[in-house]
Amino acid sequence: MVDLEKTLLDLCTPLVDDKNSLSVKTMSSTNENEVLLYVYANSEDVARLIGRKGSMASSIRQMMSIAARETHKRVSVKFEAY
Repeated sequence: MVDLEKTLLDLCTPLVDDKNSLSVKTMSSTNENEVLLYVYANSEDVARLIGRKGSMASSIRQMMSIAARETHKRVSVKFEAY
């Protein structure tokens, strides 16, 4: 079974400057077939993860949907700055 939190953290860690400020949390969803993952980082790192016109965020979401195929669940990735 794939640990989606760890997979997302492993994808995002090389892209940020402050690796210690990066965290990934799974939130509950009203839909049992959906996994909500939130990436928390400082605002500069979140901007880097989202990328120009959302290109990095889109790529991260695509890679996570591939990782989640084994679980037969839909993955939603949200980026939050603190």
